[in-house]
Amino acid sequence: MYTVYMDNDEFSKKELEAIRCIRNFIVYQGFSPSVRDVMKAMGYSSPRSAALIIASLIDKGIFKRKNDGSLQLIKNIDNPMHAQTVDVPLIGTVPCGAPMLAQENYEATIPVSIKLAPHSHKHFLLRAKGDSMNLRGIDDGDLVLVRQQSTASNGDMIVALIDDDATIKEFQRVGGTIILKPRSKNKEHKPIILTQDFKIQGVVITTIPGDKI
Repeated sequence: MYTVYMDNDEFSKKELEAIRCIRNFIVYQGFSPSVRDVMKAMGYSSPRSAALIIASLIDKGIFKRKNDGSLQLIKNIDNPMHAQTVDVPLIGTVPCGAPMLAQENYEATIPVSIKLAPHSHKHFLLRAKGDSMNLRGIDDGDLVLVRQQSTASNGDMIVALIDDDATIKEFQRVGGTIILKPRSKNKEHKPIILTQDFKIQGVVITTIPGDKI
């Protein structure tokens, strides 16, 4: 699906400010802001004003409430006219037992160039945690663009789901054994040795520093 953009003329200056405020919270902080967070960021004197503008943006289809009450960004307003883009979901924290790529786990949708995320494959973005892959250019807080697939080749950086926890590691298969290798300056990280008791969610295509979105 191509990115859906809203005409900025449909929004007041305060609404545009609120959209960017909430979007930045979701992308940079990794969680949805509270009403009081929005109140402080917008300079309002009461939470009611923040609650009203959030409700307005939900009514206009920019955000929606997830089952846990957090906000999910579902439409974008900034159109990069120079590039053809596709909406790629940013995956948030995955509850134990929940399908990782279920829509309920989306924090936001981020426009990504189709040169990086062509329509021939499904893609998602995942926020990296920790330093286990910093020698491969993935630092804590970075976003990684992942091509969704269930297979991998030796040397690929993959997103693996192990006991409902997602991890990014380098994939190696030796006979019937799978080794998920960290690539880190921190020697405390050790390889994870598995047989088939895990799922490959996708292969990492590129890394996007968290402060560049």
